[in-house]
Amino acid sequence: MSRTTTSSKTLRPMTAAAIEAAARADRDAQPLTAEDLKRMKRTPQAKIIRRALALTQEEFAVCYHIPLGTLRDWEQGRAQPDRPTQAYLKIIACEPERVERLLNQGT
Repeated sequence: MSRTTTSSKTLRPMTAAAIEAAARADRDAQPLTAEDLKRMKRTPQAKIIRRALALTQEEFAVCYHIPLGTLRDWEQGRAQPDRPTQAYLKIIACEPERVERLLNQGT
């Protein structure tokens, strides 16, 4: 078995411009175009938040008083949350424990 060693004297660091040029020369790794971005399916915000909190759909729905069917529709792209609901989801993302505590104070 042979060992290969690399001398630090033989390595030549690439400049940022050289890295950019090498990346653009790779046909299999071209930057995404506006058309590419348009046709790509984005992960719904509700799903990202729910996964970050490590909750199932059922747990998230119960915890934050969101109908399970509505949550599933958002996550599967069949429906989009309206503006107030988008704001609510942002608040859940920032302060999940506080929102849960406030919603469940009386229970």
